[in-house]
Amino acid sequence: MKNPAPAETPLHDLIIHRWSPRAFGDKAISLAILKGLFEAARWAPSSSNIQPWAYIVATRDDKENFEKILSTMVEFNQGWAKHAAVLVISVAQIKNKEGKPNTYAFHDVGSASAQLSFQAVADGLYVHQMAGFDANKAREVFHIPEDWQAVAAIAIGYPGDPHSLPDKLKERELAPRSRKKLADFVMTGDWGHTSSFVQK
Repeated sequence: MKNPAPAETPLHDLIIHRWSPRAFGDKAISLAILKGLFEAARWAPSSSNIQPWAYIVATRDDKENFEKILSTMVEFNQGWAKHAAVLVISVAQIKNKEGKPNTYAFHDVGSASAQLSFQAVADGLYVHQMAGFDANKAREVFHIPEDWQAVAAIAIGYPGDPHSLPDKLKERELAPRSRKKLADFVMTGDWGHTSSFVQK
């Protein structure tokens, strides 16, 4: 199952083919490939090189921890994410060693997770990040320290059959992908003034 991005300009295949499906296959992810995903995250840029990210990871054969991560998700996401090979919670260090807020922590965790996602595409995997989870429950279940904050739940796996999904989800899975136009968010000068190079 592929759903390439209809980009306005040529892009690398890793970007074209990165998307967030909900249909996952049964195939397990080898530990070597799984390690590589987090090695990719490790080398993401971060403000002052603080690297304020951590990941709580459970493979499907680790039933106890897999169910713990699944339990933090909203019911809608639980319904399809339970078929993923691996579930993850990304976590941000929101205070530095001096106890001051790190206002760039979520940005940096997002950057690390993006690199993880691109490595996943290179390995034939797909990643679906979710806001639909309970960060407070994640803190409780996994004893996350107060100076850290759960950011997102993540499902990782090999592609599955979209026809295995309920009808409404199947429609969303097979629907054409869309994004805002470049002209809607690339600006020069005053706010709202579209950059001339994206108008061509």
